[in-house]
Amino acid sequence: MNVYQLFPKIKAIVMDIDGVLTDNKILVTEEGQFLRSMNVKDGYAIKRALQAGLRVGIISGGRSEGTRKRFELLGVREIYLGIENKLEVLNQLLKSWNIDHSVCAYVGDDLPDLEIMRVVELPCCPSDAVPEIISVSKYIASATGGNGCVREIIEKILQAQDSW
Repeated sequence: MNVYQLFPKIKAIVMDIDGVLTDNKILVTEEGQFLRSMNVKDGYAIKRALQAGLRVGIISGGRSEGTRKRFELLGVREIYLGIENKLEVLNQLLKSWNIDHSVCAYVGDDLPDLEIMRVVELPCCPSDAVPEIISVSKYIASATGGNGCVREIIEKILQAQDSW
């Protein structure tokens, strides 16, 4: 099956933060605060996805409350931070949405995402993901993490659903 045939049936997109919505860099202030940079175009696409009726979730091993605030402002309600077992959280999330893996896309970039990427219908990654993630991804964005890869993926899904 051509990957583009999967886009129309997607009802949910779940993603990691670091390396997907950020560029893998963390700035450390003199006070010891960690700062991340996020792409505004990714944020716009997330808002468009929600407006189009897609379910959107965040599952991250990181614990930054600043990122939580960012996604809350975008309208994302399902934000899970500090997660070690991402697959368990994904399964609970999909159950709460009353959907299954066959209509779910996931965007990940590193080994903690591997287990989820093996079970969702549409595993996606930025172009700078680790080789293990690239090898299981059905869609590899041309953009790198933090530089519009989420925008690219959401745009493809919504275009296939005539919702972009």
